[in-house]
Amino acid sequence: MGGHGTSPCASCKLLRRRCSHDCIFAPYFPSDDPYKFAIVHKVFGASNVSKMLQELPVHQRTDAASSLVYEANARVRDPVYGCVGAISSLQKQVSELQMQLAVAQAEILSIQMQRQPVVLPTQQIDTCIDDEKSYFLHNNLPQYLNFPSSSSGNGDSLKREGIFGHDMVS
Repeated sequence: MGGHGTSPCASCKLLRRRCSHDCIFAPYFPSDDPYKFAIVHKVFGASNVSKMLQELPVHQRTDAASSLVYEANARVRDPVYGCVGAISSLQKQVSELQMQLAVAQAEILSIQMQRQPVVLPTQQIDTCIDDEKSYFLHNNLPQYLNFPSSSSGNGDSLKREGIFGHDMVS
């Protein structure tokens, strides 16, 4: 009697019609799950669903029917946004969870850094005499930094170029 079994498919049961062997709905809306077709019919209408399924290649119809059921359920729960509302809610959840993950990773890194002893390199300048240190700092440091010394007297001693090529002090 039915399209693919002994009883009519969910569509033919709901629409109270005879289910033929070539029924477009029978493979996708079996008689043992009448709610699927009922919700799809309520949202899209049997005629529209039939047209959509017929326009698709056979190998894509199962996925399309599942998508229609999902969209219909989403439309019943949220008539304005439907699937878009569900997707937006899930994206918000993912974003919040990513933020929580980043915070947790930062806390783990902080704990790991606190547990590891920090070893800083030290320079031993014990062999120098205080007078030599003073001489180096006051007289020779500018030449190592490629700055003109303050004793050059050309007036450009205060002119320094900033990071972006502009004069910082004129």
